[in-house]
Amino acid sequence: MKDVAGKVAFITGGASGLGLAMARSFTGAGMKVAIADIEDEALAAAQESFAESNADVITLKVDVTDREALEDAAKQTEAAFEKIHVVCNNAGVAVSNNIIDTTYQDWDWVMGVNVNGVINGMQVFTNRIRAHGEGGHIVNTASMAGLGTSQAMSVYNTSKFAVVGMSEAVAQDLAHFDIGVSVLCPGFVDTGIYTSERNRPDGLGGIGASEFDLSKDKYRSDEEIAFMREAIENRLPASLIGDMVLYAIQNNEFYILSHIEYLEGVSARAAEIRASGNRWEAYLKETVPSV
Repeated sequence: MKDVAGKVAFITGGASGLGLAMARSFTGAGMKVAIADIEDEALAAAQESFAESNADVITLKVDVTDREALEDAAKQTEAAFEKIHVVCNNAGVAVSNNIIDTTYQDWDWVMGVNVNGVINGMQVFTNRIRAHGEGGHIVNTASMAGLGTSQAMSVYNTSKFAVVGMSEAVAQDLAHFDIGVSVLCPGFVDTGIYTSERNRPDGLGGIGASEFDLSKDKYRSDEEIAFMREAIENRLPASLIGDMVLYAIQNNEFYILSHIEYLEGVSARAAEIRASGNRWEAYLKETVPSV
């Protein structure tokens, strides 16, 4: 989608952090934007931030785990802007703890937002984009935690690996319909995800049931904790990611990677899988010569 001017984007988790950065980058390129979010105050602040500009922006309160609400938000966006060309399934939450301290409610909350929220976005919007025949693009926010694992991140890793795999698969499906797909895999960025428990429903434990702070992992060494603290303190500005997402849409880039230094761990994981494959190949040839 080289020419994005006049096109319409719908962004979940759009009132702060990465989502708001995307909205600013998109409107700067002449796009119309629907900002969907669960937080009233953030929505009001986002709307106010665009008030003195010429940007076409609407704000909608939406819980991405609520399929009917997301469907209604899509209809409101179409009523305002007629069509939807770009969808950013960006809403996300996080917890960090050792698996021995994890609860069912941790799993249900994170999977509900990070996985089911993206699934719901795919279901609500994909055929809407296909139907108007003008092409489009879908951006699913994952994380470097969707490409490599880390101690105390089992719940978050699981959700983000699912988003990466889903995105890789649907990119092949939607290539037939002139709909591009990107998966956003940032490292530490200056967003509100570090306090996402503020939006944790009471029915899933509430605000006091969890936190996301890798620097407090009691099972890490002092050296590892120091590394985590430095990484968090030096996190990238969200505005940079917004511009990267816009570029990916315009150039049909699938992986959006802001922290290239973390790819060393991804490469090490791939190398270990290959080495394991070689060992199993040798095992099979030894034990089952006909293989």
